[in-house]
Amino acid sequence: MRRSGVSATINVGGRLVSLDEPRVMGILNVTPDSFFATSRCRSEEEIRQRVCQIRQEGATMVDIGAYSSRPGAEDVSAKEELRRLLPAIAIAREEWPDAIISIDTFRPEVARQAVEAGADMINDISGGEMDKDMFRTIADMHVPYILTHMQGTPQDMQRAPHYENLMCEVFRSLGERVEQLHEMGVADIIIDPGFGFGKTMEHNYEMMARLGEFRLLGCPLLVGISRKSMVYRLLGNTPEQSLNGTTALNTIALTKGADILRVHDVREAVEAIKIYRQCLISD
Repeated sequence: MRRSGVSATINVGGRLVSLDEPRVMGILNVTPDSFFATSRCRSEEEIRQRVCQIRQEGATMVDIGAYSSRPGAEDVSAKEELRRLLPAIAIAREEWPDAIISIDTFRPEVARQAVEAGADMINDISGGEMDKDMFRTIADMHVPYILTHMQGTPQDMQRAPHYENLMCEVFRSLGERVEQLHEMGVADIIIDPGFGFGKTMEHNYEMMARLGEFRLLGCPLLVGISRKSMVYRLLGNTPEQSLNGTTALNTIALTKGADILRVHDVREAVEAIKIYRQCLISD
């Protein structure tokens, strides 16, 4: 089921990738300090095993991050980010030649070198706000771009997030950037409302309740809530204990129009999609 006005495909290196069926993007962290400790991959063998796991459990996309975006995370240089990132891209491409490889970075120079090394799309948590050259870089490279809303930076975004009108402000910010990107010739834009990026728990659940409104922007919708604090703080547990809550929230996101689920736990997300789609067929 596809809502009108939203592109059902993205162009990935000349290959049209359908989003008529929701897709799963598996997370590959090559950082020492990601908030979910189990997800961290440091050695080449750990990276290889994680790529194979993401593939075998049914994802079609892998999102590689070499800069931790958890609240209060330590800043690292572009040189260090690339040192972590480039070997992971090579391993992912070797193990999974037809994977859609996304790179989680806000730096244009990292984005460019990653694409040159074999990556397919850029996932920018800052939505172009942390480096004004990012939009031009994306336009020059002609790759899909995940446009995320974030208030502040990873170092300060959760200190005291405040909005006069959450949905109006997030929607307007994303809408203005979508228009700017289109004017620059960027055709393939995926919207991420930015759960946990400069939002309180209450903000996050308000956005989830009204998630479908973001489809009015005319772009595919990515939801990334895997094991985040909006899950485990509400339930009174930990990231390690929040798989069940994550799956429940991902399922709600699917009912509200999510096209891509960015997750640590691929098999559970794939199963949620299968059950959700069967309900649509049986309705």
